[in-house]
Amino acid sequence: MGLYLNPGNRAFQISVNDDLYIDKSGLISFTNSRLDTQRRYICVSRPRRFGKSMAAEMLLAYYDKTCCSDMLFQNLQISTDRTYRQNLNKYDVIYLDIQQILGDAEGIENFILYLQKEVINELNEKYPNIIKTNETSLPKALATVFSKIDSPFKGFIIIIDEWDCIFREAKNNFASQKKYLDFLKNLFKGRTYIKLAYMTGILPIKKYGSHSAINIFDEFSMTDPAMLAEYVGFTENEVISLCEKYDMDFDEMQYWYNGYTFDKNICIYNPKSVIDAVTRKNYRSYWTRTETYEALKIYIDMNFNGLKDDIIKMIGGNKIKISVDTFQNDMTTFAAKDDVLTLLVHLGYLAYNYDRREIFIPNHEIQEEFITAVETSNWNEVVKSIRISDALLTATLELDEETVAKVIDEIHMNTISILQYNDENSLSCVISLAYYSARNNYIMHREFPTGKGFADIVFIPKKNTDKPAIVIELKWDKTANSAINQIKNNFYTKSLEIYSGEIILVGINYNRKSKKHECILEKVYIT
Repeated sequence: MGLYLNPGNRAFQISVNDDLYIDKSGLISFTNSRLDTQRRYICVSRPRRFGKSMAAEMLLAYYDKTCCSDMLFQNLQISTDRTYRQNLNKYDVIYLDIQQILGDAEGIENFILYLQKEVINELNEKYPNIIKTNETSLPKALATVFSKIDSPFKGFIIIIDEWDCIFREAKNNFASQKKYLDFLKNLFKGRTYIKLAYMTGILPIKKYGSHSAINIFDEFSMTDPAMLAEYVGFTENEVISLCEKYDMDFDEMQYWYNGYTFDKNICIYNPKSVIDAVTRKNYRSYWTRTETYEALKIYIDMNFNGLKDDIIKMIGGNKIKISVDTFQNDMTTFAAKDDVLTLLVHLGYLAYNYDRREIFIPNHEIQEEFITAVETSNWNEVVKSIRISDALLTATLELDEETVAKVIDEIHMNTISILQYNDENSLSCVISLAYYSARNNYIMHREFPTGKGFADIVFIPKKNTDKPAIVIELKWDKTANSAINQIKNNFYTKSLEIYSGEIILVGINYNRKSKKHECILEKVYIT
């Protein structure tokens, strides 16, 4: 057992020992299906705190030939797979934590030489008198061992965790980045000694020109997780089970940490935040202030045309269409706002719907991070709007139509320099932003489905809150009265099946000539 060659199953054992461990061993069925095939190169990218390292440690524990891991897996999903025993603890595994190695190498300039020397030394210990004494090339050393060993399980499984660390730690050291990619290309491409290659990182593989420098890898990312979507984080069923086991409110868990929605209607929750909430019995933002938090502050202040507009719309609850295709998979090369927004998807600050090509803020936890970033980024107009939103909610609950219209006018004036205010959709964004403080006591729904269409905005009170529900209908160059009539005529209130009690109906109209908002408020009851 070595540091890099066959490190054993200890790390995964620690994970399985935890009462809160969630079984993700189904991933092994997928990697087994790729083992020793043309599609044996896999790169999985996802944000920090989404279980990348745990998945890599699980694969290490499963494949490493120097340990016996049956006791760890016998009660997990993979144990029923037909390939389970066929591949369990059968292979030499090289496990490389790039972040750790980069630190041990004491500098990026020495990194590749250090990595190769350390792994070759361990290969010499396990397979003495095979590799040339002066060999410094890891690919050549692996090829030599492979050619000399006669075994049905010969060959190497290479697992690289935090593969993209160099692109984050040394953002502007392009020479070292290129050298590192060339090393990886030489390590993997065309090498028959590879039984399986599995890399994890935050970023997809770096592009140079129009092609990736390592084009043999099948990539699964936050913009296209494909069949690995359920392994990005916790699924809804997994979170429901945790909530039932530990007596947690699922609705609150959903509100705080859900929102990464992929194809096939798979809803993914932030796993680290869910675990923290269960452990502490408290729902709040557990987003760690890492380099990615600093990136949020830095990148939202970039002066790309329309970037601020899009971010404010998303804080207001809108979804924004973008193209993710031009992103160069690094943290410095940006040609337009879509590249910045795509990076924020990979960092976990935005969710991406592949079918619709839309991005949005996924949940309340991330919403709070955006607000914190905006408050420290001198977006004074938005900060003013958020700070007076308490007054708007109070006026709404008191049926004070004049004050509601006045506060909305003020918030509109605060954001007019950022937002293009030219249709009902932009009006909806301003109103969502205006009622921002309501989210402390309410769950906000945009385009809430009803029997006859969609209500523009609906606020459902959280549990243990004594406030009434709020249904808002918006009009552009019409009348507030027509908005109220639409709520009544389309029976919007009857769609609130999960709620009974008081409901405040809010009709808002914006008049482009007067540049004023008008408001009508009514209170009704449903049982």
